[in-house]
Amino acid sequence: MIEAIKVPTAAGTFDALACGAAGGREVLLLHGFPEAAIQWEFQLGALGNGGCQVVAPDQRGYSPGARPERVTDYRLEELVGDVAAIADELGWQRFDLVGHDWGGYVAWAAAAAFPARVRTLTAVSTPHPAAFLRAMAEDEDQAQRSQYFDLFRKPRVAERVLLADNAARLRRLFDWKVPEDRIDDYVQRLTQPEALTAALNWYRAMHLTGPTPAVEVPTLYVWSTDDGAIGSTAALSTAQHVTGPYRFEMLEDISHWIPEQAPEALTMLIMEHLLAHRG
Repeated sequence: MIEAIKVPTAAGTFDALACGAAGGREVLLLHGFPEAAIQWEFQLGALGNGGCQVVAPDQRGYSPGARPERVTDYRLEELVGDVAAIADELGWQRFDLVGHDWGGYVAWAAAAAFPARVRTLTAVSTPHPAAFLRAMAEDEDQAQRSQYFDLFRKPRVAERVLLADNAARLRRLFDWKVPEDRIDDYVQRLTQPEALTAALNWYRAMHLTGPTPAVEVPTLYVWSTDDGAIGSTAALSTAQHVTGPYRFEMLEDISHWIPEQAPEALTMLIMEHLLAHRG
């Protein structure tokens, strides 16, 4: 059964969803923008009932109890620090890390920062940060796909645009690939005071972080061909930034919202990855 828990840290208290018994293989799931831990509902149940102890937090800014005001508080280093702090509070010395979208960006950086603690990495949709940033700068296709960053980084303007007309622009981000009731849930969360600003601060702090090193832990990267945000250039060049065992899986005709649009396929890949790397 999936249960709601609280994870207190020095940075604040994170709301989280958990499934599975203590003593199971520890797996931490990181959501993306503009979602929340509930995006992992299928994976929480499947992994938690399959012998894992799984936790998915509402990340910094998404949890009301961990919502600092300054843009600088959303630097990648702070978000990576949250991963370690949550694992510490859970009593996890080592754990498997799974991230989608911005959660994937954080997961790449955390795996690079804590190779002794991250048993395996599964990145969903999001390529290695170095591959992504290079593609944004050098690949015209990726630059066009990432034009929305310009809007998201404009204080107050982005909030007004995204929430106008019952959050029509925010809802359109999901390409009608996520169930409507789930989108309603995400919109309701982000209309809470300062919630959307906090989520957008991840974009606004992006330039404050230096390069992410190569990752040495066993890595699975899952990308989908109909991803409107991530093009093939960054996806295919990610292999250059992994020095450990690496597996790249491409899902055909699936959008950016892999965890919810293709939950069974993704969960099977995650399980195969975990079973292949038990150390």
